[in-house]
Amino acid sequence: MLTLLASLAVSPAHAEGSGSPTLDAVRARGELLCGVSGTTPGFSFPDSRGVIRGGDADICRAVAAAALGDANRVRFVLLTSVNRFVALQSGEVDLLARTVSWTLGREASLGLLFGNVNFYDGTGFMVKAAAGVTSVKELNGATICVLPGTSTELVLADWFRLQKMSFTPVLIDSTNELRAAFMAGRCDAYATDTSSLAGFRHSLGDKRGNVTLLPETISKEPLAPAVRKGDDKWFDLLRWTQFAMLAAEEFGITSANVDGFQASTNPDIRRLLGLDGELGRALGVDRRWAYAVIRQVGNAAEVWDRNFAPLGLARGRNALSDQGGLGYAPPLR
Repeated sequence: MLTLLASLAVSPAHAEGSGSPTLDAVRARGELLCGVSGTTPGFSFPDSRGVIRGGDADICRAVAAAALGDANRVRFVLLTSVNRFVALQSGEVDLLARTVSWTLGREASLGLLFGNVNFYDGTGFMVKAAAGVTSVKELNGATICVLPGTSTELVLADWFRLQKMSFTPVLIDSTNELRAAFMAGRCDAYATDTSSLAGFRHSLGDKRGNVTLLPETISKEPLAPAVRKGDDKWFDLLRWTQFAMLAAEEFGITSANVDGFQASTNPDIRRLLGLDGELGRALGVDRRWAYAVIRQVGNAAEVWDRNFAPLGLARGRNALSDQGGLGYAPPLR
């Protein structure tokens, strides 16, 4: 690892500037500023030592590994659903990885570019088990806890209108406070991304049987990290970092066995690991950028198994395309 960091320190791409103002600022600062929620198990949530863990947190670490050679050089900035976009637009963070749904309005109107989808999700509902509700169709006239400033607000309004049903939103701009309100009975149901609901249920421990996830998913919510428009090379680095992790899974390369592939004769693997070619230079980073990502963070399957599988979530659409999912890495050549 020290050898890798030393090579990054003297890389010509670093000395000459990367062509990305954001990447150059990250290097000058010595750390990546990454916006996360910090309150969503599976995506970003502190472990017993206070370290932020999760799929979104791993995206931050992977980009730090690609940009700086060290996945630990991340400063996590905790953001709410209301201030997350302003924080990215204003430069408070370099990267936003906060369970954000990729939508046309956000990309076209907010000056954002979304990377590859890291979780194919959808809006779901949680109710108290004691209520005996088994379908969202039984929630006509219900009060529903929802975070303001999220796509869930619009999704609920559209869906209930189409179903000729009514509901009353209970808006609270704090995930923890919103969940506490639901558990205290201030609303009949809690609506958000299904993955977030599963994470919350998991966090309840031996009380998880007190809540029920309804079977319906009423929207498409492709969750993806985002960067500001106007810095194409920074966007390239984000997206191809994600693709490198998918490609590693396709090749069977993991954080544990990546060093065993250094003698591979497969040209695609050699380019991925920076053994041949100049893909890193094209991105403005060290030629061994993808090796650093895989060695320090892992491939896409490792991220899933570490963060989402413990929540009881089947990989489904998030699996590789040859396993029935939507995961697919363009050629790294």
